[in-house]
Amino acid sequence: MDRRKFLKQSSLASSLFFVPSFVKAFERVAQSQLGYKRLVIIQLSGGNDGLNTVIPYQNDLYYKARPTLGIKKNEVIKLTDEVGLHKSLKPLKQLYDDGHLTIINNVGYPNPIRSHFRSMDIWQTATDSDTYSQSGWLGRYLDQYGKNPHSAIEINDSLSLAMKGETMNAIATQDAKTLYNLSKDPYFKNVIKHQNDAHLSEHNLGYLYKSMISAESSAKYIFETSKTTSSKIEYPNNAFGKQLKTTAQFINSGLETKVFYSALNGFDTHVNQLNSQNRLLGIYANSIDAFVQDLKTNNTFDDTLILTFSEFGRRVKQNASVGTDHGTANNVFVMGGKLKKQGLYNNMADLSHLDTNGDLKFEIDFRTIYATVLNQWLEVNDEKVLNKSFEQLHFV
Repeated sequence: MDRRKFLKQSSLASSLFFVPSFVKAFERVAQSQLGYKRLVIIQLSGGNDGLNTVIPYQNDLYYKARPTLGIKKNEVIKLTDEVGLHKSLKPLKQLYDDGHLTIINNVGYPNPIRSHFRSMDIWQTATDSDTYSQSGWLGRYLDQYGKNPHSAIEINDSLSLAMKGETMNAIATQDAKTLYNLSKDPYFKNVIKHQNDAHLSEHNLGYLYKSMISAESSAKYIFETSKTTSSKIEYPNNAFGKQLKTTAQFINSGLETKVFYSALNGFDTHVNQLNSQNRLLGIYANSIDAFVQDLKTNNTFDDTLILTFSEFGRRVKQNASVGTDHGTANNVFVMGGKLKKQGLYNNMADLSHLDTNGDLKFEIDFRTIYATVLNQWLEVNDEKVLNKSFEQLHFV
């Protein structure tokens, strides 16, 4: 088979660079090893403004720094006498009241970078700001503990660095049926037919063949397992809502997947932030609300941990375009039915003691959150995954 023609014409082949390079399809794993716990990561891409998300509505310094951008006191959803949520996050208030939401403030890392791409790389690889890595923290989790091609799934058409390992990658798909149909692509079948041809080992085609075999097994398993379950919950009619609906279908069907990854884009709010953030946080909160209802209805919420992050926060002071520029520390939301520490995990940042650039000072290294999730939730050796030991928190 002509390699150029194959790569050009096969839609399946183009997606296979995001699946494991070698795995044993349908490897049997003891139930005690797999467990039931699942982790759902949600990425708010662009740098969500955490200070207008979790709001110190009694702090005069907040309104002084944001005379037109600050959220009015009468619009804040009050959590305490000092702190409240953005009005678009109203669906999360019930989660907060029920003890199913933990808000971790002032999360960041030493020597912060304000570039979207570099900061996202740091969050996704869990490395120091001066260290580069080709593998993500969840990819390395798969390297160590992944049992199947579908041990981790990103609900997207392409794979984030976070989900790429050194020997194993997660699978990226937005729809189980589409993935399954791609696995039946005629060019795919042609490769199967010519699997013993010598030229398959040339130009990395051997790697591609192994990946396709793994993808075919996973695609069939994901499709046949997930189609047994359909949601009765109404989700918002938007791309993010559809991602979470698919995630719920995968979880509720009993798919043997430990990690799911989704993203909501558009949070780079340099100009006219109020309207943009109102809309985006509304999409996020309403989709989360439907997702949690879906999991609760199917008795899978207690075994699911949902973690939401953004690559950095925004500057404390609003800019001339009624927006905010790239900042540093931010808040992280953790949701689940078995949280040990509910509500506000720690205090809000001290707005009277900013760093030399006028940014919030970070208090909690984001990798301590990862370490906690790995060790206490997924019950694996966090140091093996993060390549370093971090102090752990106590929210799960």
